[in-house]
Amino acid sequence: MKALHVITGLGVGGAEQQLRLLLRHLPARCDVVTLTNPGAVAAGLRADGVRVRDLGMRSNRDLGAVPRLAGLIRRGSYDLVHTHLYRACVYGRVAARLAGTTVVSTEHSLGRAEIEGRPLTRGTRELYLRTERLGAATVAVSRTVADRLRDWGVPAARIHTVPNGVDAAAFRFDAGRRRATRALLDLPDDAFVVAGVGRLVPGKRFDVVIRSVAALPGVRLVLAGDGPEAGALRALAARLGVTGRVRFLGECGGAGAAPGIPAVLSAADAFVSASREESFGLAVVEALAAGLPVVHAACPAIEDLPAGRVPGAVRIGSSGASDPTEELTAALRLHRTAGARRLPPPPAVDHYDIRLNSRRLMDVYTEAVGTATVPPTERAHL
Repeated sequence: MKALHVITGLGVGGAEQQLRLLLRHLPARCDVVTLTNPGAVAAGLRADGVRVRDLGMRSNRDLGAVPRLAGLIRRGSYDLVHTHLYRACVYGRVAARLAGTTVVSTEHSLGRAEIEGRPLTRGTRELYLRTERLGAATVAVSRTVADRLRDWGVPAARIHTVPNGVDAAAFRFDAGRRRATRALLDLPDDAFVVAGVGRLVPGKRFDVVIRSVAALPGVRLVLAGDGPEAGALRALAARLGVTGRVRFLGECGGAGAAPGIPAVLSAADAFVSASREESFGLAVVEALAAGLPVVHAACPAIEDLPAGRVPGAVRIGSSGASDPTEELTAALRLHRTAGARRLPPPPAVDHYDIRLNSRRLMDVYTEAVGTATVPPTERAHL
């Protein structure tokens, strides 16, 4: 099978990194088109041997992107188009329909009131639903997202849940990597270090994490990620007098000097995700693969599993309090008292293995392409 993946951009982000990991394990010939911003992940994909093209979309109103993309799809003779992220799903579904090619879309980041961190308006939802009908299937990265899609009115038969995946071996704890990363980041060997990973945006609530760490003398915090809240978070750390205990690493895993996420997790003693809401919670699963105790708020990757599958995770915010700072501080205090320790990766990590999930996605592809080749009069009886 030959597939074209269409994504809104290829800067460092969860969906973008997930696409790169997926293509390393997907048993299909794949090319990638980014509508805009061919950033660090584009370079990584090219290093992996994937053909990446930039459509050069100038704005959300660049309607000329549709015929350009449709022409590219036709010339590539693709069996299937797979779109990722809102703008690529909207434009990509239309272009694939014009090119006469089957299209599957993945919904990576659908919240109750936000999509990809932006407010979810009536117009945004309506445009999504109108174009969703042009596809053969919509993939949800968690049961939580699948439920939200059904609540929107997407037919259940069109929704397939294929979770995000991790390569657990890449995150396995390494004592040598821990020492080297702590030396690089000037973290004392005996310091208790908390890690957070993600875009520095309001919904991730890294301000809560900084306030909690500030209330725990001697505890260090490393934040891996960048975003529009970086300046405000640095200012908060300065106001609280903890500038020397909080390290802002920026984007990790690219060509810069910052260590990769596996190295950051090896250097840490606990992991925190205080997000107000999530569509999956990939960074939490990566931390579990590294053997870290985890404190989390919203995390469908854990919440969608049967109780007891993730013994190393503690949930905060279930009381309904708008500010979980005190809860988080108490949880981190307990972890600090217990001291640095590594836990065996829980069964959840195997459940989200990228190889397993790539096979699940290939099943969706096969069904979508097979259904598209059936004459409409027969398809009604499937």
